[in-house]
Amino acid sequence: MKSKSMRKVACIALALAGILMLAACASTGGEKLTMNTNGKKGILVISFGTSYPETRAVTIDACEQKIAEAFPEYEVRRAFTSHIIIGILDKRDGIHVDAPAEALEKMYKEGFSEVLIQPLHIIPGEEYTDEVLAVARRYSGKFEKIAIGSPILSTTENYWKAVDAVKAQLPSLGQGEAVVLMGHGTEHPANCAYAAFQYMLARKGLPVYVGTVEGYPALDDVIDLLHRGHISKVTLMPFMVVAGDHATNDMAGDEDDSWKSILTKEGFTVDVYLHGLGENSIIQKMYIDNLRSADVINE
Repeated sequence: MKSKSMRKVACIALALAGILMLAACASTGGEKLTMNTNGKKGILVISFGTSYPETRAVTIDACEQKIAEAFPEYEVRRAFTSHIIIGILDKRDGIHVDAPAEALEKMYKEGFSEVLIQPLHIIPGEEYTDEVLAVARRYSGKFEKIAIGSPILSTTENYWKAVDAVKAQLPSLGQGEAVVLMGHGTEHPANCAYAAFQYMLARKGLPVYVGTVEGYPALDDVIDLLHRGHISKVTLMPFMVVAGDHATNDMAGDEDDSWKSILTKEGFTVDVYLHGLGENSIIQKMYIDNLRSADVINE
């Protein structure tokens, strides 16, 4: 009797296991049925965004146009990671720009099966990891293919390309003259990219100093290096995709706390180059190249 009971329990257990396996298969099959597989292809270009229409036209718009020309079989869409900028544009200009999740949801509902994502961010910081990469992973099961290109300062090769991009837009510099780049900066560990980039600029022998608004090196650190290098004249240049609020006000503004004013008080002659990196043809090509080698995240 005991043997029969054990066999009966074993049979019941096997039956339950079979039911669970069938349920799991049905669930997996259901997921696949909701995945878009009709061949529609799209590229989502994600940037922090800007509320300045003039710089948006020659930076973000220009990068998107170059990407569209390089990938004619893809439909190019836009998303901003700054909800503040999205709100400003919506209220002030009546322009709605999607956040990344909103853009991907629309592309899913519209039947896209392949989505390439290219962030226009400089470093793989919080905006990239939380607003781009994490969101893309949440949607990875809804598309047949979803892949992400890297930000500017990512691989060693890309660092050197970025050095070439900065070099291409440098003014003619004489003895005692230098360029100061203003990066955004962050408390995220990716902030170390700025120091690495400074090292590479120095390796190329370029009189270019990198500072940040919200990270390290700060402007005080840059000023110390300028004095040590016996620099008397500097050209301020944004190390950002757009020449927006930070570049216009924090860097080149007339207020006492702007970089221009502080450097002038420190005894430097100051010029300003008010153009975002998005205008730089080398940077535009980098975004295209990064898209072509985008990492697939749902294989």
